[in-house]
Amino acid sequence: MAITAEAVKELRERTGAGMMDCKRALEEVGGDMEKAVALLRERGLAAAAKKAGRDAREGLVASYIHTGGRVGVLIEVNCETDFVARTEEFQKLVRDLAMQVAGLAPLYVDTDRIPPAELEAKKAALLADESTQSKPEAIRGKIVEGQLAKWYKEVCLLEQPFRDEDRSVRDLVTEKISTIGENIRVRRFVRFALGEEM
Repeated sequence: MAITAEAVKELRERTGAGMMDCKRALEEVGGDMEKAVALLRERGLAAAAKKAGRDAREGLVASYIHTGGRVGVLIEVNCETDFVARTEEFQKLVRDLAMQVAGLAPLYVDTDRIPPAELEAKKAALLADESTQSKPEAIRGKIVEGQLAKWYKEVCLLEQPFRDEDRSVRDLVTEKISTIGENIRVRRFVRFALGEEM
């Protein structure tokens, strides 16, 4: 099957992958666009996993003030080189992450940053809940794990759904690692809301 330039261009726009990678992916899946997108994402995840151990000490500290000046965010996102930190794609990612923090108010970057005492308290509260206690003891642990996964999506930035899309913030960062070609790490953030905790 001949792969058209339009199909390659569309796949590139959807995934951000290189032209030759898009062409090869389309050839491998017989021109099926959705399968090609899935294949490139899979390859991107593998590439991102290889880069995960690399040191990321450059990057940006950026601010975002929501319209009306009632919510503000400071965020630090790291990459490997200052060259990448100055690119438009990286700066857009940082801005998108800051807007995500402003909008959904996560408390932690990821599940590893939740203090152990708070995590244990949450588990105990979920286990003690009447709806959990009314279930057979053998499945209570699975119920608590499922409820914890929902809670992580509320309190952990990387676990949250990105905007109204099907992918998580972690998936977005992983995709950027594969397209940019460097390890990217959300190091920390702080969110301010007018009148909060007074």
